[in-house]
Amino acid sequence: MPWSFPLTDRAVRRRRQALYLFFFLPGICMSSWVTRTPDVRDQLDVSTGQMGMVLFGLSVGSMGGILCSGRLVSRFGTRPVIGIGTSLIMASMVVIGGGSSVPSAPMVTAGLCLFGVGMGACEVAVNVDGADVERLTDTTVMPTLHGCFSLATVVGGLVGMAATATEFPVVWHLITVTAVATGILVYALRAIPAGTGANDTSSASDSAGHTRPRVWTDRRLLLIGGIVLAMALAEGAANDWLPLLMVDGHGLDAALGSLVFVGFAAAMTLGRFSGTFFLNRFGRATVLRASAISGAVGLVLVIFSDSAAVAAAAVLFWGLGASLGFPVALSAAGDSGPDQTARVSLVATIGYVAFLVGPPSLGFLGDHYGLRSAMVVVLVFVAAAIALAPAAGSRSPAVAHGGSPQDTPPGNADAATSASLRSSAPDER
Repeated sequence: MPWSFPLTDRAVRRRRQALYLFFFLPGICMSSWVTRTPDVRDQLDVSTGQMGMVLFGLSVGSMGGILCSGRLVSRFGTRPVIGIGTSLIMASMVVIGGGSSVPSAPMVTAGLCLFGVGMGACEVAVNVDGADVERLTDTTVMPTLHGCFSLATVVGGLVGMAATATEFPVVWHLITVTAVATGILVYALRAIPAGTGANDTSSASDSAGHTRPRVWTDRRLLLIGGIVLAMALAEGAANDWLPLLMVDGHGLDAALGSLVFVGFAAAMTLGRFSGTFFLNRFGRATVLRASAISGAVGLVLVIFSDSAAVAAAAVLFWGLGASLGFPVALSAAGDSGPDQTARVSLVATIGYVAFLVGPPSLGFLGDHYGLRSAMVVVLVFVAAAIALAPAAGSRSPAVAHGGSPQDTPPGNADAATSASLRSSAPDER
């Protein structure tokens, strides 16, 4: 039975607040260990290339988790998947901290893989649950949810910077974060209802499976996939390498390298919370082009400027540029034609390829040419996204009523995204 709104208004409100926390938790955990990567690298006594292989564990785990998440949600619903996935993230923090303390590179790699599995498993579940809240309340919450993740990276980055500056042991830092996060998990999980998303996607899966060859041949969709690939690589490169890039490439100490990462995360947060205004005013293609230009400018200055101060300031342009690429391009993929699930899944997978291939590739290049030179690869992809931006098209309320996404003028992208998500969200029974 659908939710009865007079009886569940308070429950839905608590559920929305819980989802904010479930987006916040992975962000604060991720930024906590990212800001300590220079210390972890030093404790493990590995090269930049070897550190790339350690980070490869995160990419493999993320891909495995995202590939399994949809099926798990379909069978068990969002609540157990969110609970187990977040618990894996908590456990991974202890393993990463323990591996850095031993020290053991394989143990840190295993911890990052575990983190990736938990993160990937939660990815579909929390978004399906968020889409269901949008359906129940007829309001848009997804941009704010994703903004909470970015806000958490700022908070976690500040804590990590302070821990680095005071030489607080990595293992105790990560264990402390885990303890706090575990308490939040126990509190928030009670507000997530059982059954959302369960046993309702078989027909959609069959449809997506039958149309997959046609989806792969859709030229516009593949161009959107190119945008996602470029912008995901820009975001992932900063998440994985930015502190080390500032330490090794610009001579900053570890604490200042962490501070630069906090600046990047803050720019990402600002971009995501303010993005709706610009999408409504200028349309999707214009916003994506401006984002790619901003990211390219930031990368050029980080790579080619010998001034550490200029490079650190340029990271803000990098963060603003990377903030909207992934979510806006995914929204464009859903609008690009029929079989929305297959289209979004294809483009999301392309994005995760960037996270899978990017870290070790940049690590190998950094080992031979330096991390600053390695980032030229990211710059080339982001520059290509400037040319690909028109493929994203625009969105207006007419699309929600059956209009052609290719022909509609720029409009209320936020409302359209909400309608798109609601159309693919499972009914709660």
